[in-house]
Amino acid sequence: MIQDFKNRWEITKNWQLIHPFLGMIATFFSAYLIAKGIVKAIAFQNENYARIATVLITIAVAYLILKITLWLFTKLYTRWGVTQRWQLIAMFLVFAITGSSAGKLSDPCMELVGLTKETTNGWIYWPVRIVLIFPVYQVLLVIFGWIFGQYIFFKDFAIKMASRIGLGFLFKT
Repeated sequence: MIQDFKNRWEITKNWQLIHPFLGMIATFFSAYLIAKGIVKAIAFQNENYARIATVLITIAVAYLILKITLWLFTKLYTRWGVTQRWQLIAMFLVFAITGSSAGKLSDPCMELVGLTKETTNGWIYWPVRIVLIFPVYQVLLVIFGWIFGQYIFFKDFAIKMASRIGLGFLFKT
C-alpha cells in the first residue's frame, strides 16, 4: 500500500513522504478553520450540534480542497516543469506558508512606519501595506522554497513576479 502511494506521487526517498503528510495536515487545518467560521456564523444554540456540524463541514471542505488541489496538480505539472509529483505538494506548501507568514509580518511592518488600521484611512493603509509586504513576500518565498528543496523554482518565480510589475531592472546583471 505505501509503495503504491510512493509510486503514484513519484517519491523515491522516504524523506519525501513529509510533503504529502504536511499537505494533508494543511488541508484539514484549513478546512477546520473554514468550518469553524461557518459554524460560528450559523450560531448553533446546542454545543453538541455545533461540534458535529464542525466535524462534518471540515470533512466536506477538506474533500473539496483536496479535489481542487488534485485538479490544479494536473494543470501545473507540466507548466511548472516539475519532475516528480511530490514537488507540487512542496510548492503549494511554500505558497501557503509564505502567504501566511507575510500576512503576519505585515502588521509589525506597518507599525514600524507608524501606520495602523485605527489611525490611517483604509484608502492609504491597504495600498501602503501591499507595497511594504511585497519585498517581504519575495524574500520569504525564496527562503521557504529553499527549505522545501525548491529554491531554483521560487528564485525564478520571484524574479518573474518582480519583472511583471516593472521591477525586473533590479535583477539585471
